[in-house]
Amino acid sequence: PDLGLWSKFVASHAQGNIFQTPFFFRVYQESNHYRPGVIAVIDEDNRIRGLLSYQMQQEGSGWMGILSTRSVIMGGPLITDDDSHVAELLLQAYEKEISSRVIYSQFRNLFDMEAWKPLFLRNKYRCEDHLNIIIDLTQSEQELWKQVYPKRRNEIRRAVKEGTSVRLLEGNDEIQEALKILENVYGRVKLPLAAATVFQAASRILAPLGMIRFFGAVNSGRIIGTIVVLCYKNVIYDWYAGSYREHYDKYPNDILPWEVFLWGRETGYEIFDFGGAGKPGIPYGVRDYKKKYGGSLVNYSRFIRIHKPLLYQIARTGFSIWQKLQ
Repeated sequence: PDLGLWSKFVASHAQGNIFQTPFFFRVYQESNHYRPGVIAVIDEDNRIRGLLSYQMQQEGSGWMGILSTRSVIMGGPLITDDDSHVAELLLQAYEKEISSRVIYSQFRNLFDMEAWKPLFLRNKYRCEDHLNIIIDLTQSEQELWKQVYPKRRNEIRRAVKEGTSVRLLEGNDEIQEALKILENVYGRVKLPLAAATVFQAASRILAPLGMIRFFGAVNSGRIIGTIVVLCYKNVIYDWYAGSYREHYDKYPNDILPWEVFLWGRETGYEIFDFGGAGKPGIPYGVRDYKKKYGGSLVNYSRFIRIHKPLLYQIARTGFSIWQKLQ
């Protein structure tokens, strides 16, 4: 679709989000190991009636690349007037485009998709419960603080007492330091991190538009923790975060989200989207950490379709082996 029409469509859609914009599409377009695509339904008056932007991703090359190739759709599809015919056309076109190229597809929902569940089931997707935590930034600072668990409030106070503060990071050197922290954290927990080219492209494309912010927890002049957020319309999306383990006694992980909440409400944002909180009924430390800031626990679920079942099973086994080797 025309980039101007695409941008306006997402901006005006009630569920429009940063991941479905042409700007985020460009981030992946200019990054290694990602091949983004977009499908749109356009009527005779040249109006977009539905849109689905996706990213094909893989880790490394060779067999590792083949076994890790998947398609991820964040916050899509976007449909005008809940038109089921348009939604059907989008899914069918997507399947034709993608099925032979990836092992599986995963729709990561950012809003309630319950009404579309029958459509996805008809198209051979399965629905999996998946939790998220949403913070309402329209509340007063006092109301937000009251929702934070007492222990977490004490940890935030301790961070201040230990001299830890939070500020926006500026300049390439500071952003590179933030990325070093993320590489350290993800390497330690044995999870793959987005390619460095993703962060470079995001800084280059999104920063001038005010769509990405790098925050740093600073103590004694050193950046000891970071949180990278995406900003679009009235929402702040928690993208990546972490801190050096040796500085946990300065409480960077505790103060960072809180200070971003305050920055967000003062800047006019209304929602902080905390990102994934795992599956219901399955212990998940990240969810326990996020819940201590209050907010609403929601289940928007995910839709998954396995295009190549045998390779999918091999890939799952391979990932477990990779984690152990790390």
